[in-house]
Amino acid sequence: MPVLHYIAMDTHSYTTEICVKTRANGPARRWNVPTTIPAIREVIESIKRPRQLTFEEGPLAAWLYRNLKDAADRTLVCDPRKNAWISKGGDKDDPIDAGKLVDLLAGGFLKAVHQTEDLSREVFKQLVGRYHERVARRVSESNKIIGWLRRWGVMVTARDFAEKSLRAELLGRLPADAELEPVRIGLELMFCGFDHAVRQETRLRRELIKRAKKEEFIVRLEELPGISWIRASTFFVYVDTPWRFAGKPALWKYMGIGLTRNTSGNGPQSLHVERKINRRLKSMILGAAKTVLERNGPDDPFAQQHRRWKESGLSPRNARRNVARNLAAVAWGMWKNGGVYEPKRIGMKSSE
Repeated sequence: MPVLHYIAMDTHSYTTEICVKTRANGPARRWNVPTTIPAIREVIESIKRPRQLTFEEGPLAAWLYRNLKDAADRTLVCDPRKNAWISKGGDKDDPIDAGKLVDLLAGGFLKAVHQTEDLSREVFKQLVGRYHERVARRVSESNKIIGWLRRWGVMVTARDFAEKSLRAELLGRLPADAELEPVRIGLELMFCGFDHAVRQETRLRRELIKRAKKEEFIVRLEELPGISWIRASTFFVYVDTPWRFAGKPALWKYMGIGLTRNTSGNGPQSLHVERKINRRLKSMILGAAKTVLERNGPDDPFAQQHRRWKESGLSPRNARRNVARNLAAVAWGMWKNGGVYEPKRIGMKSSE
């Protein structure tokens, strides 16, 4: 039987440490090479098959995975949060980290981080990510303006300065003392920062929707109540494929709307929401549920479910969470089965 070789990489911007073993805690061979695909591939291909390769999730992981996934019989991008003992146990440097990582691989202790296989999907995912970052930047700039004005007794919301025509009135509400001219200058500069963020957000939103309309599943998903082009695109790129989840509970936990049970011995059982989640998916699905409930159409099946859950004594927060879970389950099912949204098939039951 051929010997299986385990390969681990500790990758940085300029250099990469590579460690190879045939068993955990066994003798190691090591290389230090430039962080380029040809240099890394040359080392990997010099090692006899069968071989397994691992490296940790990080800024370089997607690039490495796309270019090296066929260089080994199995390529695993692992979760660095699960590898805490690498940094906590004993000495620490790059060669040591690579050696410990290869021991984890040989022992079967690594937790895989899903990677997007398709380059086009990865590009779309980055576009969606940039859009969400620009939204956060616009909100940050808006909050700075609101806080700045409050220092001078001017209470406003973002709507009060979103239009440029409204800003002259706000500037007029500031003290007219000549010594405070720097205050007006500072506020005008913050308005410039806000406008720049809005322009970037608008441009990215336009490009995102243009791209989304070319994806058949997103077009179908957009028919779901509360799901816009942005939310549908966010679900599409961050879930990536419905087949990565064994069932709805796994999907819900990843999205931050599922529950994890904890118990020890005969002690009490506790339920809590997963902490290590995709926060953009959580925001997306809870926002969709909120939109459904705000519209609260009499014929909307999700809104009807929400009313029944509240009437049965469920708290508003948990009732909304159940709506979010049902929305996610329907979207997931549509993706797996190639179906369309059918309101009549929305049932009341929601399992954990």
